[in-house]
Amino acid sequence: MSGGGHRRPRVLLASRIFIPEAAAASFRLRALARGLLRAGAEVEVVTAQPPRGAVVEDDPGVTVRRWPVLRDASGYVRGYLPYLSYDVPLVLRLLVARRPDVVVVEPPPTTGAVVRAVTAVRSLRRRLPYVYYAADIWSDATASTGAPRWVVAALRALEGFALRGARDVVAVSDGVAARASALAGGRRVHVVPNGVDTETFSPFPAGAADAAPPPGAEGPPFLLYAGTASEWQGAEVFAEAMRLVVREEPTARLVFLGQGSSWPTLQRIAAELPAGAIELRRLVPPAEAARWHRAARAALVSVRPGLGYDFAYPTKVFAALACGTPVVFAGPGPAGPDITRHRLGEAVPYDVGRVAAAMLRALRAQPDPEAARRRAAWVREHRSLQRTGDEVAAIVLAGVGSADPLRSQP
Repeated sequence: MSGGGHRRPRVLLASRIFIPEAAAASFRLRALARGLLRAGAEVEVVTAQPPRGAVVEDDPGVTVRRWPVLRDASGYVRGYLPYLSYDVPLVLRLLVARRPDVVVVEPPPTTGAVVRAVTAVRSLRRRLPYVYYAADIWSDATASTGAPRWVVAALRALEGFALRGARDVVAVSDGVAARASALAGGRRVHVVPNGVDTETFSPFPAGAADAAPPPGAEGPPFLLYAGTASEWQGAEVFAEAMRLVVREEPTARLVFLGQGSSWPTLQRIAAELPAGAIELRRLVPPAEAARWHRAARAALVSVRPGLGYDFAYPTKVFAALACGTPVVFAGPGPAGPDITRHRLGEAVPYDVGRVAAAMLRALRAQPDPEAARRRAAWVREHRSLQRTGDEVAAIVLAGVGSADPLRSQP
């Protein structure tokens, strides 16, 4: 650790999103913060104020500093102005923050660029490195949406700038790692898959209150889509499939629990179906989401092909399986083979007819307690969030305390 002595290493996390927002990034970063605490580090998080009405319960030992930001219509920090509303004040917030030993930054690339610039300024006398935590490659995703060529080129340059300045890059999948490595110019890239909180998401409720189905879950069997529904997830495929499902199972229900840019489309489709066939509900705290998972016949997860996220492994898969709930997965990526190989549910192409058939099979299947325990055990062994947090914490702290000479940063 630089500076000598036995003080605890200091780590600063810079991210526009953090707990209590219910998102994969929030859970991933909280797991990292907890892993850093277990490793003996001091942890400070520089983030945004949560949405109105959110209950803030920060972990003891983690200092969280929040700043007001702009949010889109769905309440998410998403889009150029919302990103700038976080990134511009971040410059001063990082400059005046108590000096850390290392910074961890989460996308978007604009935030990564800010962190590289500020850490360079603070490295004039003594190096301040940062680690880039790459959940996906934003420039690839932007290119797949048909954005103007100059926008894609600018974002790719910015993303490359942020990645090349990092001491280390942490990627959540092999696909992200390959692209990050190409953009990072030889920087070290580590693969640490996402995980899930297996204490909250479990087939075994902590108490009687958690054992009961949540209000609204009673009644005919239902399928659950829980979490963000945006362009790259393509959750609309499940709503469209319900047109076919209700023809054979008139009482079937599909519950969407979340938010995202697909919400208006989902609302339109729901209005065209029989009343109650599709229910759209707001995001709920993780413990309540776990109750919904335990009550569902199956959880639905999708990745829309061809939008630059074909390598994604949605955390929704792990949340459902950790509760013992089977998954119907639609689309490309590494999740499908795992689900098939380990008998965790059913994986089908991103096709309305094939998806509807899988949804019908899931609705008609009877609950199997032994299979539920097996699914939960697979997650505990392979995708525990505590394990993820400890692995990333070890990477973050690996360069702290050793010589880290200034390197040229092209």
